[in-house]
Amino acid sequence: MTSIHEGLMLNNQPKQTQQTGQGILGKDDFLKILITQLQNQDPANPMDDREFIAQMAQFSSLEQMTNMNQAMQKFVTMQTTQNLVQHSELIGKKVQWKREVDIDEYRSKTDYVENIVTSVKLESDGQLRIQLDDGRWISNEQLVQVSKADEQK
Repeated sequence: MTSIHEGLMLNNQPKQTQQTGQGILGKDDFLKILITQLQNQDPANPMDDREFIAQMAQFSSLEQMTNMNQAMQKFVTMQTTQNLVQHSELIGKKVQWKREVDIDEYRSKTDYVENIVTSVKLESDGQLRIQLDDGRWISNEQLVQVSKADEQK
């Protein structure tokens, strides 16, 4: 009986791949491939109508996904800008914010501190940062309360 050594099986062979450019096919690339396929098909055995319709549907779907992705990117950018503008209204206001302070290796406590907001910025990672009158930067997640700067409790 003949057997095949496991090392010779295809799934164990190292795969050789070549990456070019972005590694992503866009709608223009897809259309070029489809046109090339149509130009170079065998006249004696032309492409099946169902196969052609399926490829056109794939192209249409790809185009719609690309357009939706672009729209979502614009939406996220607008939301981020709107978030910055909304938080700029905090400038000059008194805020109460919380910070975790380590008591020892095993325990911590939450301190509540009050400061005046002097600046708001958007970091390159998309995080919003709020600068306080003592020069410290905090995140908006640390905010507990906002009030007028001259308002007393």
